[in-house]
Amino acid sequence: MSYSLRIGAAALAVAGGVLAATGQAIAAAPSAAAPAGTTVDYRGFSVEVPAGWRVVDLERAPNTCVRFDHPTIYLGHPGDQTNCAGGAVGRAASLVVRPLDGRALAAAEGDPVSAEPGSARPADAALDPAGPAWRDGSFELAVEGAGVLVTAVHSGSDAAEVAGVLRTAELTSAARPAPRAQRAEGESTAAAVGPQPGTYRGKGFDACAAPSNSAMDAWLSSPYRAIGVYTSGSVRACGQGNLTADWVGRQVGKGWRLTPIHVGPQAPCTNFRTKFSSNPSTAKQQGVAEADTAVAAARRLGLPAGTAIYLDIEAYSRTSSCSAAVLSHTSGWTERLHQHGYLSGFYSSGASGVTDMNNHYGSRTYTLPDHIWGAWWNGNADTDFGSYLAAHKWADGQRIKQYAGEVTETHGGVRINIDRNFLDVKAGNPPKPSACTTARLDFATYPTLNQGATGAAVTAAQCLLRAAGHSTGEGDPSGTVDAGTIAAAKAFQTKVGLPANGTIDSHTWTALLSRGTTPQIQNGAQGEAVTRLQRALNAATMAKLDIDGIFGPATESAVKSYQSSRGLGVDGIVGPNTWKALQSGK
Repeated sequence: MSYSLRIGAAALAVAGGVLAATGQAIAAAPSAAAPAGTTVDYRGFSVEVPAGWRVVDLERAPNTCVRFDHPTIYLGHPGDQTNCAGGAVGRAASLVVRPLDGRALAAAEGDPVSAEPGSARPADAALDPAGPAWRDGSFELAVEGAGVLVTAVHSGSDAAEVAGVLRTAELTSAARPAPRAQRAEGESTAAAVGPQPGTYRGKGFDACAAPSNSAMDAWLSSPYRAIGVYTSGSVRACGQGNLTADWVGRQVGKGWRLTPIHVGPQAPCTNFRTKFSSNPSTAKQQGVAEADTAVAAARRLGLPAGTAIYLDIEAYSRTSSCSAAVLSHTSGWTERLHQHGYLSGFYSSGASGVTDMNNHYGSRTYTLPDHIWGAWWNGNADTDFGSYLAAHKWADGQRIKQYAGEVTETHGGVRINIDRNFLDVKAGNPPKPSACTTARLDFATYPTLNQGATGAAVTAAQCLLRAAGHSTGEGDPSGTVDAGTIAAAKAFQTKVGLPANGTIDSHTWTALLSRGTTPQIQNGAQGEAVTRLQRALNAATMAKLDIDGIFGPATESAVKSYQSSRGLGVDGIVGPNTWKALQSGK
């Protein structure tokens, strides 16, 4: 295979490891840094990449690790991924362009968007990073006009950059149309997979990228029988070209135990580009969203309910505010996983996340995970965490210890860079979700609640008050407006500037339901913020919207009506002023 680079008006052919132009040979290994204004053409699909992006030919260098921690365009199918060093977390804007075949589609993380007929680009609306096709830090585009599948990844802050690169895409004379192939069939089916990792005591390893089938087979000669796999998360640093439902089924069928890892936004006190909020309430909501993403990925890979999914929170500074954010984020993660029927796992360093979990064991404020996976590189293959985690906590088949990191081992002739783990885990069912986790919050209208009122709306109000930091009493919500509920309502009303009368009226409902992050949203937006908006509008204006999380014409009309009635600028866009009005109960 060869591809071409174009710098300005000069085309440079890359083949045989040489980048040549105007008679001048420039050394170019299978990886080269792109000068400014570089156009890369692969199989007739061309894009302009910014200066500094690496261009990597995977067909000439199949052993290259597909890593996204530096802006790169990768061309061709990833290889066995055994050269991926551990310890990589974080993403930068990057592309992978490979043939549109069954292998590529099997590894896709969703149904790719199609380019428009005769074009290398989709409809322009599809390139909006706020759109539904941009999921879990990536976007996939099937270009049948050139027979390629394009995967774009980003860290969130550079989503616009990678979308801009895709907007430069064109078909060239080298393009050869090829329709989408069928997804590749594997040797085994995911239907045979039980909850992971199940019951297991022994050694395991984790690697940045899932190794190939042949590499996994070779490592059956190793002392390991468990592998940690990055199944989801927008901060994954390595590509997962081998990770499919068939890969999962095949490895489990050969005796491997899997520990699925989700690496999403990191603690607010770190230097990562993608972080969750330092506000505990917002951090918790973000944990819920991360759990939804993780479960969707697990289901796609055939990992059933009962599986433990491990939230990867890298080391952070244990200030009181940062620890509170981490604990709240993990609470949202855990509660949502339980609601989906999955076990909650938590990975972090012994000195940060594990210590915080240890210090809050038995907490009534936070919902803590079912499993702890801690990093303490003391070289001892056991689950003893010393002073980081007391021996009686998470002691019933609930521990994994990463006891060595970033080491390279060879088994069966295959060399892989890994972290070493020791597991002592048991299969189990998640605890029954708390009443607030499953409480109904969606109503066409929200009734005024006075002392003695009962029913689902009361339970919803009590849960919302608790989420806002105002306890309505011990245990599950009572479902009755009692003295504790009235006291909590008065405290909340005082906080947001409403009359503190304890009556949960339309103003109090509006403020409670709209709490959370305040992103600018408008027609076409989707997600949790839209859901909160729709609930709040039903409370504030009797709009009787369908609460589906989709900002459509009806929601836009209700927003305009609300803005007009509250003396706000009427544009149908929910920005800072509209959020402020909603969250103050106007």
